[in-house]
Amino acid sequence: MNDLSESFAAAPQITAEVVSELAALGFSDVICNRPDTENGPSEQSHVLQAAAEAAGLKFHFLPIDQSNLLEPSNTERTQQIMQSAEGKVLAYCASGTRSTFLWSLAQAGKMPADDIIKAAADAGYNVEQLRPML
Repeated sequence: MNDLSESFAAAPQITAEVVSELAALGFSDVICNRPDTENGPSEQSHVLQAAAEAAGLKFHFLPIDQSNLLEPSNTERTQQIMQSAEGKVLAYCASGTRSTFLWSLAQAGKMPADDIIKAAADAGYNVEQLRPML
């Protein structure tokens, strides 16, 4: 798990077994940015959703791939989730990169581009290619 801000972290694929730990760490919402077509049976969104809800977390399925990564509706949905969250938000995908891209785009106009790019880099992600959109 890689913190991008005090209230948002990105992560590679999580498992149902770690979801209860997320609640203990102050997370209130989990965003799955990984399409089910990329996952095996134990990593399907409905499995993680059941674990998240059992731990008292809200679960949001927002599958992202190369074809829809830059669609404004996905950025808007990410912003809505972040604004309505009562605690920290964890977004995950295969490596955390897609989730970091969405967080970065959601910060456009709210943070200077240099700060967004640095926060992502500090968390281990390169979003420099988004600079024109930030």
